[in-house]
Amino acid sequence: MSTTHQADRPLYRVTFSRITGQDREGKDILSRPKEIGAVWPRKNGKAGAILNLDLIPVELPQRKGVIVLLPVETANNGGRR
Repeated sequence: MSTTHQADRPLYRVTFSRITGQDREGKDILSRPKEIGAVWPRKNGKAGAILNLDLIPVELPQRKGVIVLLPVETANNGGRR
């Protein structure tokens, strides 16, 4: 059994996918997502969260990709550790 507290884990994993083209319907085709950071809860029960990026993709300010937040699952609900 793990002794890790919930606050020791991020709330979300931050991923980035580049836009690699468009399909026949004009929808964006995205590359495989790459993890670029995490969203952490604030301490002492404060509202909100802190975004921590390990890198900033050069395509981001050019709007050539998307950021996706994926919830971090805990061992209690069958997720990864």
